[in-house]
Amino acid sequence: MPQASAASNHDFLQTDCSTRVMRLDWPRILADLDAFGFATTGPLLTREECKALAASYEDDSLFRTRIVMARHGFGSGEYKYLAYPLPNLVQSLRTSLYPHLAPLANSWSQMTGRGVSFPDHHAEFLKRCHDAGQTRPTPLLLRYGQDDFNCLHQDLYGDHVFPLQAAFLLSDPGSDFSGGEFVLTEQRPRQQSRASVVPLTQGEAVIFAVNERPVKGTKGTYRVRMRHGVSRIRQGNRHTLGVIFHDGA
Repeated sequence: MPQASAASNHDFLQTDCSTRVMRLDWPRILADLDAFGFATTGPLLTREECKALAASYEDDSLFRTRIVMARHGFGSGEYKYLAYPLPNLVQSLRTSLYPHLAPLANSWSQMTGRGVSFPDHHAEFLKRCHDAGQTRPTPLLLRYGQDDFNCLHQDLYGDHVFPLQAAFLLSDPGSDFSGGEFVLTEQRPRQQSRASVVPLTQGEAVIFAVNERPVKGTKGTYRVRMRHGVSRIRQGNRHTLGVIFHDGA
């Protein structure tokens, strides 16, 4: 049975990126997002794609800006925002993931009373961002070395915010690095915050709430505030691709 599973996964990764996204277990992913505020995809990028994206960090022509995290109190490590036009793989991920997430985004908007309606296609949502002056691309590559970490935060870049985003682990845990776990916290009204540690494999993504998500309680629906970060890298180097669906001001 394990051999059949491995063969099936190999066949899955031989398809193009948009087809892989379409074939994900979306009922399970959306149910997990609704219940917990995050969901993992299983391996979605090939080892070769991960290595190529990580290696592209050295090509400054692909990026619009570089952030050294310690200078801003964000943690330790650095990241670079990609410039337009985005690399084909990143563009494909952004475009193909969005339509599967938009219905849940609309459901959350209705439940929290925000009254924001998200269009079916990413290009339409980007036009809304750009018309409001949010024109800077937000997908980014992050690089951490030994003892680096990322403080808990939210990726908000303007008034127009898509409530879900994705982070892809490009490095191989246990081989390329140790430590560096993806961490999420949720702040619940009148309760202590709760933390979740999300183990990922190389090429796998975690999709999670950007800011707030609705939770049904005994007295109705309330908002849970989410933050995310990365624990200390104990050894090695860790690369991540962040796919954010709204552009920045």
